[in-house]
Amino acid sequence: MMVKVGIINVTGYIGMELARILHQHPQVDVHSITGRSTAGQKLGEVLPHLADMNLTIEPELGEVTLVFSALPHKTSAEAVVAALERGIKVIDISADFRLREAKDYDKWYGFTHPVPQLLGEAVYGLVEFHRNQIASSRLVANPGCYPTSAILALAPAVKEGLIESDIIIDAKSGVSGAGRTLSLRTHFAEVNENVSAYALEGHRHLPEITQELGRLNPALALAVTFVPHLIPMSRGMLTTCYAKVNVGKGSVEEQKKKVLELYTEFYRDEPFVRVVDTPPQTKQTLGTNLCLIHPTIDPRTERLIVISCIDNLIKGGAGQAVQNMNLMLGLPERMGLEGSAVYP
Repeated sequence: MMVKVGIINVTGYIGMELARILHQHPQVDVHSITGRSTAGQKLGEVLPHLADMNLTIEPELGEVTLVFSALPHKTSAEAVVAALERGIKVIDISADFRLREAKDYDKWYGFTHPVPQLLGEAVYGLVEFHRNQIASSRLVANPGCYPTSAILALAPAVKEGLIESDIIIDAKSGVSGAGRTLSLRTHFAEVNENVSAYALEGHRHLPEITQELGRLNPALALAVTFVPHLIPMSRGMLTTCYAKVNVGKGSVEEQKKKVLELYTEFYRDEPFVRVVDTPPQTKQTLGTNLCLIHPTIDPRTERLIVISCIDNLIKGGAGQAVQNMNLMLGLPERMGLEGSAVYP
């Protein structure tokens, strides 16, 4: 029997990607979709590429088993609570339940969390590390795109104590990562043929990164520098991480081999993480739920360099959410998510 699911705020980039992926899912029926300013309109009128779904955007959520809340942070928490009170399982795409400490929302997001009692219950939805908890949870906090790329890149090295605590993360994202809301910063004339760094004093995804990496190795007192960049393309994310290595004696080639073996073994059974022999490119993940990772060592500085690539809207958003949904509904984890990248 098909499982009825809903999407709150289907008209955002993640919401529409959820609709596209779920429409092809063999065990799921997208039964209810909502939109804040488009209620009453046919989905195909608002998003013509989804016209064959033949759905009407509703003002309120209908009867579903599971819902994705794709509302912005701060506004999503209210919708999540309302769904939970109805006995509906929730995957929250916003940041509202990713952080464990309520005080961090005041510092990083500028609001007082309305339901701090749920922060301890919410499971961080990075499947590679919380698979069992996700499967039995009623509330999953879908990770941010930058944290997904950075945590997967650094996790093996952090967990095994392969690196020192001082870490640099340099990440570059396509413009869709900023969402669909109009702003001068994402205006075509401002972004095209231009690259810019931002949030140098601390991006709001930084506490998410340090929280999850810290859980992998509490003894390693992490000092993370994270600098995101906006690049002139629609989607895709490339993250480069740097840290001093501690792999013992041996030639650089032996150390490289040890690092590659560690990463390969660490992700051996993960269906959506691939350790590759050459530096990956964003187009190699376009439209997929894959994270491609390439670890190496700079022989001059004895520094670990790890490059990871994801599609920020799929593994960094909607695809990862569907991966979480599959686990929460007892379905095969890969269901609805297999397919090759769109290339070139």
